[in-house]
Amino acid sequence: MNKTRDQLASRLGFLLLSAGCAIGLGNVWRFPYVVGKYGGLLFLVAYFFFLLAVSLPIMVMEFSAGRASQKTMARCYHELSPTKSWRMFSWFGYVGPFVLMMFYIPIAGWLVSYCYNIAIGTLAPLNPQEVGAYFENMLAQPIPMYVWGLIVTGICYVICALGVQKGIERYAKFMMMGLLFILLVLAGHSLTLSGVKEGLTFYLAPNFEKIQEAGLFNMINDAMNQAFFTLSVGMGGMMIFGSYLNKEKSLTGEALYIGALDTFVAFMAGIIIFPACFTFGVEPGAGPSLIFITLPNVFNEMNGGLFWGTLFFVFMSFAALTTVIGVMESIIAYSMDALHWSRKKSININFGAMFFLILPCILGFSVWSGIKPFGEGSVILDLLDFIVSNNILPLGGLILLLFCTHKSGWGFENFCKEADTGSGAKFPKWLYFYLAYILPFIIGIIILQGYSRFF
Repeated sequence: MNKTRDQLASRLGFLLLSAGCAIGLGNVWRFPYVVGKYGGLLFLVAYFFFLLAVSLPIMVMEFSAGRASQKTMARCYHELSPTKSWRMFSWFGYVGPFVLMMFYIPIAGWLVSYCYNIAIGTLAPLNPQEVGAYFENMLAQPIPMYVWGLIVTGICYVICALGVQKGIERYAKFMMMGLLFILLVLAGHSLTLSGVKEGLTFYLAPNFEKIQEAGLFNMINDAMNQAFFTLSVGMGGMMIFGSYLNKEKSLTGEALYIGALDTFVAFMAGIIIFPACFTFGVEPGAGPSLIFITLPNVFNEMNGGLFWGTLFFVFMSFAALTTVIGVMESIIAYSMDALHWSRKKSININFGAMFFLILPCILGFSVWSGIKPFGEGSVILDLLDFIVSNNILPLGGLILLLFCTHKSGWGFENFCKEADTGSGAKFPKWLYFYLAYILPFIIGIIILQGYSRFF
């Protein structure tokens, strides 16, 4: 065990840092839409079921493996496994986060760009068609997009260079507290709008017709996917935070707190978005169109729209930056464990590589727009997202699940012993059969369903 392992200074820092890594753009712009699409309350019930049944057990496993080994995924399987066969999967903890950052940093750059341009009033005089054209033109300009990506990378480089406690923990706590405060302010404002009743009905009221229209099986699949991917388990990101954690608290309770906070932010995003959409008569959309085209038009029509629009994109930028910081820290720590680099060397090399690796995603909207990995309408970003979301995350989660439940790996008894160390909720051992034999089948369905949508 590495006796000089960095430690987080406080439990609050651990909870907010882990939640910040989990809370990402998919939560904020995808979650509200799919809840409304599938009949509101009925989708929420399915989502909460799969969150408890799929994501949270694997999160507890990541935390436990990290704390027990005091390592990232680079060395975790080496430290805890009695056989060498598991060690071949260590690369998931390096390749996955790198591919994720290749498209996540450019998207974070879009948000920071919007935050700046809304604050100075660039979008205020534009009509709805012009806002759409503004977004398309923005993506088609590789140099400004690269500069914004470098700004995001530079901010996160400085924070990571300050160290675990003075940099990552301190600023993640600041950003997460700011994010939660802004979230509550924006939600409170949305509840005063005239379209609040229609917006909340669209978002939350059970609607069996919508489920019939979209398909019950599709709803179940989307709820399962959202629950699995929302906590970003499978790439070892949570494992690194577990390795920075002391033994005072059991890990099941900590995972429950983080899952609840992650879900709260996603849920409240819908409270912000839908009353505003129905107040100003715009159709709720999905993905980039909702955030980058629809909502700026809403803010342009709203009293004090400059202020509320800027505040919203500050909120979105904080959500993106906390994820980038958390994932980049897992990359940095992986290199330190696997290659025995110093922290300074690992930061410089990995961030230096990122300066170049964000280029394919950025150029995919301009000079490389002819590259269409999945046919017409697709771009390089879609390929990178597919590699992470449909391959690295579910496969990494499946491997960790088998490692923690089967004797050839770490074993269920060893996992439970580590998870239960400290005060707090204990892991339910009666779940063994489900975790060892049923949950792997569920994850297999997630993987196959993801492939069926693309091919």
